[in-house]
Amino acid sequence: MIEHRIWDPLHESLERPDIERLQLERLKNILRRVSQVPCYRDKFKEAGVGPDDVHSLQDIAKFPFTIKDDLRLNYPYGMFAVPMKDVVRIHSSSGTTGKPTVVGYSRKDLNDWSGLVARFMTAAGVTSEDIVHIAFGYGLFTGAFGLHYGAEKIGAAVIPMSGGNTERQIMILKDYGATALVCTPSYALTLADRIEKMGEDPRRLSLKVGLFGGEPWSEEMRREIEERLDIVATDNYGLSEIMGPGVAGECLEKTGMHIFEDHFLPEIIDPDTGEVLPPGEKGELVLTNLVQEAIPLIRYRTRDITRLHYEKCRCGRTLVRMDKTMGRSDDMLIIKGVNVFPTQIEEVLFQVEGCEPHYQLIVDRVGSTDTLEVQVEVNEHIFFDEMRKQRAFVDMVEKKLATTIGLHAKVKLVEPSAITRHEGKAQRVIDKRSL
Repeated sequence: MIEHRIWDPLHESLERPDIERLQLERLKNILRRVSQVPCYRDKFKEAGVGPDDVHSLQDIAKFPFTIKDDLRLNYPYGMFAVPMKDVVRIHSSSGTTGKPTVVGYSRKDLNDWSGLVARFMTAAGVTSEDIVHIAFGYGLFTGAFGLHYGAEKIGAAVIPMSGGNTERQIMILKDYGATALVCTPSYALTLADRIEKMGEDPRRLSLKVGLFGGEPWSEEMRREIEERLDIVATDNYGLSEIMGPGVAGECLEKTGMHIFEDHFLPEIIDPDTGEVLPPGEKGELVLTNLVQEAIPLIRYRTRDITRLHYEKCRCGRTLVRMDKTMGRSDDMLIIKGVNVFPTQIEEVLFQVEGCEPHYQLIVDRVGSTDTLEVQVEVNEHIFFDEMRKQRAFVDMVEKKLATTIGLHAKVKLVEPSAITRHEGKAQRVIDKRSL
């Protein structure tokens, strides 16, 4: 019998009419506030809409989207809705695709943020008796600080390990008796790999639960992590532009991540047309801040592909649940006209006995034809097997991939540890077409 704990029963278990009533009240208030921000004032004027045009939640569709370029064009503080004297924290994205996106927090925002993280950590089973090892990098990235203050709000002990230095991570995990691990799912497997190479069993750590985010991951990867580390592996979701981690998180039922709807209004849209899709349809997640003070964003296009489920969860929460993200609409691979997400390929590889949990997709163009090569690590038995059996193995994997993604991908087997390990997000795709 699963024991479910709820951090904030008042807001996490509201009946649907009460959730929507609260959302509508907060939506009207936030639209009035952001109408004073020059960017939104101009966008609303151009669209011919304003706060007084909202009479139901569906009216949000009248308002224009916010995209990452809006934040870059107003870099650094042009999207802030409060004076700088009220901003007590600044975070930003890495800026790997241009100017970083800058976000600010008021004191109330930080308190709200800690409370929302406490919600999903509690849902995952973390209590005041836990020791939480955080292997996200501390700095402008929101991940580490979000989980740090959420864990402290619960009353758990926090080890602010930060990223990198895998051997030292392992020593601290063992010596300090951490019971909860915070990192990317791919780094959790990197830790398991390293421990095994040290001749030890990663299942002998004190860990009970893992709170993983920062990159898409499949159910097969979850099973791999849970088996190798002997933990409950849970997913959580957030993005720095909206707040950071704490937008949504899984309970122990693991049937989707509960979106904290008293703080965020979610929509699912067709990523090509922008049309709002009905409940249950797969599309791009769009989020509106409902209470954030420093930088509330209206209809922010996350580019993450998912679907929403409104049925009440067995855990007692009534909040809508989002599926694991299935990739992103803007980094989705289009190969020979076929849309391909890395997680689709990951699902196949993790189901094949002998494949290790490390792979890389190489996309190239030969003449006018796109090619896809899947490099996957296999165990030594398969890698050093006789050529005929190895060929049969490759043929089997290629057929499974073709059935799933709808096109042929060349499979290349590589020996264990051949694919570069990363301390943070795994680099799954190398697209040579854009070089």
